Amino acid sequence: MSAPFPIQIRDESIRLGQLLKLASLAEDGIQAKEFIENGLVKVNGEIETRRGRQVRPGDTVEVNGESVVVEAQ
Repeated sequence: MSAPFPIQIRDESIRLGQLLKLASLAEDGIQAKEFIENGLVKVNGEIETRRGRQVRPGDTVEVNGESVVVEAQ
């Protein structure tokens, strides 16, 4: 797996489904929902199945071998 690339967010947190779209890890909300529901998304190394999970700066999100680390803008 490659090193996580940084993705900046404006607010103090972002919902997981939104982050997947923002980071181009999912093409759209439907794909983001499918990835999350099928257990393909990890937050800080743990499988996450809640699309509304709040992700904050310092969190690492991984999908299909690609990962991002959330940073404050």
